Amino acid sequence: MAMAALRRETKRFSPLLSPNPIHYALRATLLPSQEEACVGVRYISTQIVRNRMKSVKNIQKITKAMKMVAASKLRQIQTKAENSRGLWQPFTALLGDTPSIDVKKTVVVVISSDKGLCGGINSTSVKISRAVKKLNSGPDKEATYVVLGEKAKVQLIRDSKNSIELTISELQKIPLNYTQVSVLADDILKNVQFDALRIVFNKFSSVVSFLPTVSTVLSPEIVERESESGGKLGALDSYEVEGGETKSEILQNLAEFQFSCVMFNAVLENACSEQGARMSAMDSSSRNAGEMLDRLTLTYNRTRQASITTELIEIISGASALEG
Repeated sequence: MAMAALRRETKRFSPLLSPNPIHYALRATLLPSQEEACVGVRYISTQIVRNRMKSVKNIQKITKAMKMVAASKLRQIQTKAENSRGLWQPFTALLGDTPSIDVKKTVVVVISSDKGLCGGINSTSVKISRAVKKLNSGPDKEATYVVLGEKAKVQLIRDSKNSIELTISELQKIPLNYTQVSVLADDILKNVQFDALRIVFNKFSSVVSFLPTVSTVLSPEIVERESESGGKLGALDSYEVEGGETKSEILQNLAEFQFSCVMFNAVLENACSEQGARMSAMDSSSRNAGEMLDRLTLTYNRTRQASITTELIEIISGASALEG
């Protein structure tokens, strides 16, 4: 009797429902709550996957845009960095670069970036600076930090807060130039007592590689001491001092100028390395987002196909039940 009544109701409402009245007749046998539950279970997974695909696409757009911005900044800074190498090279030939010289007071100048998303470039600088500090520490020795950049500051302040003498951030907020860096170098020289400055930075090699580098700048007193004791200080001893200035005054001026030139080159080299590392990181992120999008698309298609297959099975089962 129930099946006969169901057939009569199906024939009665079939023109109003759809070309597939058997499917809707089967739906009518379910309670409203059961029908909503089936619809929710069937379609919520595809909706979740669709939202995830939309999020991944937006992230991919952002990473591609960041890669283009980093490439544009890299081209601008790379020319300055290459030109700045001609400033500090004459000082290296004149005063030498002696990382192994033994001094009592060492200041490690760590150069890093203010922003992240540039791979492990900042972690590398921090690791090298910690190693340099450890090598120059001892019973009769003292080593401290001068930190340029927010990322190195955040890492070093965890375990070496008392060793940080000076921190400087937002260095690249305006385009880098020699005047800006020379003022910064003069500020460091006025506020920090040192026998040797160890400048830790990342030297730019290519877009995909950079070389952690340590440059040493000695104080005028140490330079004069090494010169008198026959230490290895480049070609300084081959020149004679002329004019009214004494050798100490000339060494003082040379040390200040050397530090500003080395700092200018180091900041530019590190900025180039930062933008190159950011380009590589954003390129990898874009490719990873593309791969994830492909997997999500495959999952979405499979889920949608499974939903369609389930509905077809229900229709066929309903038709067989009605015929039986």
